[in-house]
Amino acid sequence: MILPCVDGCTEFPDAKQALQDPDGLLCFGGDLSVERLKNAYAHGIFPWYSVGEPILWWSPSERMVLPPAELRINRSFKKTLNRLQPVYHLNRHFDRVIECCARIPRKDQGTWIHPEMIKAYQDMFAAGHAFCLEVEVDGQLAGGIYGVKTPRVWCGESMFSLQSDGSKLAMHGLCQHLLAAGIELLDCQLHNPHLESMGARLISRTEFMTFLK
Repeated sequence: MILPCVDGCTEFPDAKQALQDPDGLLCFGGDLSVERLKNAYAHGIFPWYSVGEPILWWSPSERMVLPPAELRINRSFKKTLNRLQPVYHLNRHFDRVIECCARIPRKDQGTWIHPEMIKAYQDMFAAGHAFCLEVEVDGQLAGGIYGVKTPRVWCGESMFSLQSDGSKLAMHGLCQHLLAAGIELLDCQLHNPHLESMGARLISRTEFMTFLK
C-alpha cells in the first residue's frame, strides 16, 4: 500500500485507513504548523518520526489511555506523597519541560523530540493548545510532563524524571488538575508498562474517537 501524502493541505485521511503493519501509520509529509497539529489531534492523529525521515503521522488501532479518576495510587506511593509534599506548577516553564524530555529519552523509543518537534510544540503552547506541568520537591525540579489539549481529552506527549518517582508525581499532579477541570481522558498514545502500572489501559481507536467527538 502506498501511503497518502498530506503536503499542501491540513486535512488528513480517515484514521481507519491506517496501516496494520506498522500499526497505525496513516500518512506522511506536510509540516508541523499549529493548524495542522490542531487538526491532527482533533482526529486522533499524532506525529512521530526521526531526524532524516519525512514527517510520519500515526493513529494506532489501540490507544493507551488513563481516565484521571482511575490513576492507581498504592499504599507505597501514598506514603511517598505524604513524605515529599510535592508542589505542582502548570504551564510555567514549557521550554524547560520539553527540553528535559528531549534530553531524557524513553527507553523503548529513543530520542524522537528533535529540534523541529520542540519548535512545533512551543508554537502550540504559545497558541494555547499545549500544556506542561512541573513538580518540585524541596524547591528542586523532580519531574514533569507536556502535551496537547483538546476539549475533552488531553494528550500526554512525554514526561521526565530527575529523581525517584518524579514522573509518577507529575502524573499524579496532572490527573488532579484534569479531574478539577472536568477532562475525561488522558491520552498516553502507545502501550507502556510503566503507565499500565499506574492504571492506564488500551482501548480501540473507535472508542477513543468517541471521546474526542
